[in-house]
Amino acid sequence: MAATANQATTVLVTGASGFIASHCIRLLLEEGYKVRGTVRSLSDAKKVAPLYQLTPRAKDNLQLIEADLVDPESWPAAVEGCTFVLHVASPFPGAMPADEQVLIKPAVEGTLNVLRACAAAEPRTVKRVVLTSSVAAVAGQDVPDYTKSYSEQDWTDLTGTVAAYQKSKTLAEQAAWKFLEELPDSSKLELAAINPSYVMGPICHGSVGTSQELIGRLMRREVPALPHIGMEMCDVRDVALAHVRAMTLPDANGQRFIINTGGMWFRDVALVLEREFKHQGYNIPTMMAPKLFVSIAACFDKTLHSVMPRWGKQLTFDNTKMRNILKIEPTSREETVIEMAHSMVDHGLVPRTKDYRGRTLAAGRRVE
Repeated sequence: MAATANQATTVLVTGASGFIASHCIRLLLEEGYKVRGTVRSLSDAKKVAPLYQLTPRAKDNLQLIEADLVDPESWPAAVEGCTFVLHVASPFPGAMPADEQVLIKPAVEGTLNVLRACAAAEPRTVKRVVLTSSVAAVAGQDVPDYTKSYSEQDWTDLTGTVAAYQKSKTLAEQAAWKFLEELPDSSKLELAAINPSYVMGPICHGSVGTSQELIGRLMRREVPALPHIGMEMCDVRDVALAHVRAMTLPDANGQRFIINTGGMWFRDVALVLEREFKHQGYNIPTMMAPKLFVSIAACFDKTLHSVMPRWGKQLTFDNTKMRNILKIEPTSREETVIEMAHSMVDHGLVPRTKDYRGRTLAAGRRVE
């Protein structure tokens, strides 16, 4: 669809100031759509103002409104007149809360509140909802099977031990599919789910989020040594593109899509950063932490305790549907890591050294 044809189409993006949502908004605006974004408070200038600077089109084609995930009364006005809804908002904490319902309630109720508003809208305008889920809803159990490649057919086994965040994403996505299944034919909606792995890549604005924590701690040398742990990762720009394509492609309706580039060990991430930033005045930690030392420390640190079962292991996710249906070839892991770090320096989330000189990309997008 050409950009000019998109000008009559309004897309709602929930949680507009978030890492993924801000990229979705920028891409939608660049493709000519009108965008309505939800935020919890319009008075929070630190989160609201940067959204109007994402692209020159934001001034005339971006509307921000207040809405709260657990307030059902705030969503009818939010979805009114929208053709598509990208439901991106969901709590993603830096540390797990003592009460898992702090995460589960807004994730599940928020998803259902948005879907109910879409289904009840009069006149009926919403055609399709794209839900931001996660691989946490695919293989989020504490003891996954590291010998298999997980696909969209898999779901997190909630009968075992599952952390609060993974449980919240699983229950929210399951609630969405169940809601759609039970809707009468007269109110049917289309639905697609995006299930990204650990989302990295350049940030659009200066708000600190959980996704930036790993790179930030390495760049600021806040960790002395690295655990032997792997992570499956993807680029936020690929995730945004997946949302926009899943929004309109006929074959995307009723589908889940794992968005994943591949795995990297923590030390590999650190080595990529060291090659890029060592001569720019950054001292990136690359030494491996002894497993015995971490095991002892885990007795006193719940975060480390949750890490130990993953020591020396890496999950694998099948991204065939991402490539074949959404036609997205993953951005390289090295580019994702490097661009995320540079963007964090640019936005003041990592101190700029006197030797920092940025990076010139092959495409010429970045020159400092």
